[in-house]
Amino acid sequence: LGIVVAVIPEGLIATFTLSLAVAVQRLAQRGVLAKKLSTVERLGLVSVICTDKSGTLTQNQMTVRDIWVARKRIKVTGVGYEPKGSFIPEPKGQSWEKDLLCLLEVAASCNNARVNAPSLEHPTWTSLGDQTEAALKVATMKAGITEEALNRIIPRVHELPFDARRKRMTTIHRETDCEIAFVKGAPREVLQLCTKIFMNGKSVPLTNDLRAEILSINDNYARSALRVLALARRHLPPRTGAYIAEDIEQDLTFMGLMAMMDPPRLQVEKAIRTCRQANIRIVMITGDYGLTAESLARRVGMLTTPNPIILTGAELDELSDIALQELLDKEVLFARMAPEHKMRLVSAFQQRGEVVAVTGDGVNDAPALRKADVGISMGIVGTDVAKEAADIILTQDDFGAITAAIEEGRGVYDNIRKFVTYIFSSNIPEIMPFMVKANFPLMPLALSVRQILAIDLGTDIFPALALGMEKPEPDVMNRPPRPRNQPLLDRGLLSRAFWLGMIEATLCFAGFLSVFILSGHADEIGLSFLAPLADLLDFKLSLSFGQALILATTVYHAGVVTSQVGNALACRSDHVRSTKLGWLSNQYLWIGILIEILGIVGIIYIPFLAKIFNHTPLPAWMWIGLGLNPVVLYSIEWIRKAVVRSIKNLRTGKTSTLSLQEVHQ
Repeated sequence: LGIVVAVIPEGLIATFTLSLAVAVQRLAQRGVLAKKLSTVERLGLVSVICTDKSGTLTQNQMTVRDIWVARKRIKVTGVGYEPKGSFIPEPKGQSWEKDLLCLLEVAASCNNARVNAPSLEHPTWTSLGDQTEAALKVATMKAGITEEALNRIIPRVHELPFDARRKRMTTIHRETDCEIAFVKGAPREVLQLCTKIFMNGKSVPLTNDLRAEILSINDNYARSALRVLALARRHLPPRTGAYIAEDIEQDLTFMGLMAMMDPPRLQVEKAIRTCRQANIRIVMITGDYGLTAESLARRVGMLTTPNPIILTGAELDELSDIALQELLDKEVLFARMAPEHKMRLVSAFQQRGEVVAVTGDGVNDAPALRKADVGISMGIVGTDVAKEAADIILTQDDFGAITAAIEEGRGVYDNIRKFVTYIFSSNIPEIMPFMVKANFPLMPLALSVRQILAIDLGTDIFPALALGMEKPEPDVMNRPPRPRNQPLLDRGLLSRAFWLGMIEATLCFAGFLSVFILSGHADEIGLSFLAPLADLLDFKLSLSFGQALILATTVYHAGVVTSQVGNALACRSDHVRSTKLGWLSNQYLWIGILIEILGIVGIIYIPFLAKIFNHTPLPAWMWIGLGLNPVVLYSIEWIRKAVVRSIKNLRTGKTSTLSLQEVHQ
C-alpha cells in the first residue's frame, strides 16, 4: 500500500488542468480565445502555419487606388470608407469620361456591400459586407453614383453569386427594353470570356494586342501588391429560360480594371521574424493572383529566396501526391486556390509529420480550419462559420497574437514537464523507505502512508500549481518545435526526476539516520558501524527507541518538504539560471513555498495534527540542518545546469568558461 501511494502522483491531474486553465486565461488577455484547454498544449507543436492573405496578413480595408479604362490609367485619391476623393487626371471634358462612368456603373451594380454614413454608434464611415465590394462602392460614390439612382434606372432581377471555381460574380439588371449582365472577377478569367472592349463610348473588337496590354497592366498592378478586379458587361438577348452562368457569361464586353490596396497589418513582419527564429514555416495559400501574393509576401519578409515558386490551383490539380511532397521541400506560394486545394495542402503537410495551424476568416476557409491541427479564425472580420470551425479565435485580428499563442503553448508544455519533474522527484524519497525496508528488515519505515498523502495532497500541490503558472522562458521561441510523437515522460524528464529525487532521499535519510546515531540506537537498526559517530560528535539525545523512531520519521517528513523547496526553485528550468528567469517573476511560487512550510510546521506543532501523523515537535537546532536541504539540492542542481550549458556551448562553438560572476551567482 505504501509503495502504491508513493508511486501514484495524486495531485498531478489537478495541477495539469490548472496549468492549462491559467495559460488559456493569459492568452485571453493577449487577444487569443481558445475553445478547449487541450488546444493550448497543441499550439506548442505547431511547425507550419498556412495563412490566408486578405484579412489575415492584411488589414482587410480595401481602397481603390488605380483604374485602367479605355487604355488610360487613373489615380483615385482618398482612403478608408469615406466617399471623399477625386480621379486624376480629371476625366471631365475628356473623350473617355463616359468610359469611366460606365465602368463605375458596373462596379456599383455588381455589388452587395453597403457603405454607411457616420452615426451616433459609429462616428466614422463603415461598411457591411465584403471589403473588396465595399472599396468598389466607395469609388463609385466618389464619382457621384448612388445605389438608389441605379436601382431606379436599372433594377436588379437576378444574381449569379461568386464561385471559387468560376472566380467571378454576375448580376442581371433590367433596362427599358432589354436585360444587361454585369460581371466582375479575376482579370484573366473574365478576359477569357470577352470578345469586345468598351472604348470612346462604344464597343470595339478585343484584339490580341489589347489582351496582351490588359494582362501586362494587371501584372504591373499585382507587382505593386494591388488586388485587381476586371469588370465587364453584356446586353442579353431575349430569353425565356433560367439564368445559367454558361449562357450569360460569354461574348462579354471588357470595361476595365480596378486596382485596390489592402495594407499589411503592422505586426505581421515582426511575427514572421519570430516564427522564423522558432523554425516555424509560414505558407501563404490565397485565392488572389500570384504576383499580388508574391509582392505582399516579399513586403512582410515571408520570402527568403529571390525566385519562389508560384503554384496555382489549376497546376496543383495536375500534381500527383508524390510530386506535391517534393514541391513542399521548396519555397512555394499558393495562388488562385479553392477550398478543396487548401484542404489538400493541409493534408500534404500533415503527411510529412508537420503540425499544421491554419488561419482564415471566410466561409471558404472553414473546411481547412476544421482539417488543421489548430484552426485559427479572425474575431472581427471572421465569419461565424469560420469561428465555429476554428479552435482559436483572435479577438483583435492581431496576426502577431499567433506567435504569442505558440509561445504560450510551448511554455505550457515546459510547465507541465516542470511540475511533473517536481512531483515525480518527490516520489523517490517517498518510495525509498519501503525499498530500504524490503532489503534491510531491521531498518524501520521512515514514512507512513498518511505522511506520504500529506506530502502529495497537502504541501507538494501548491508549489506544483505555481510551477504550472510559470511564464514562458526567454528562449522558448528560439527552439525548433518538438516532434509530434515526442512523449511527455521521456528519458530526460525521468532521469532528471530520479537525479533530484535521489538527492532528496540522500538528504532525508541523512537526517533520519542521524537521530538514531545521536540517540545511541544505531545498533538496533543494523547500523552498528555508524555508532562511533555519536562519540566523535560529543552530542547525544536521551531518547528511547520509540521516541527516536517518532522523531526520526518527523525529521524525514520535514526533510522531504524542505528539500522540495530547493527542488521547486531548481525545476523552474532544466537549463536556465533562476537569476535569468527572475527570482520574483513567479510570485505564486513563493506563496506556494510559504504554504508548504506552514503546512509541515502545522503538522508537526499542532497537537491534533501531530497525533494524526504520528509526529513530535522538533528542537529548534534541527531546523538549521533541515534549512540546509534546499540550499544543498539547489547548489548541486546549479552545478549540473552549468555543466550542461558548458557542453552545449562547446557543441555550438561558443566559449564554455564560466565567469566569476556566474560562479558567484
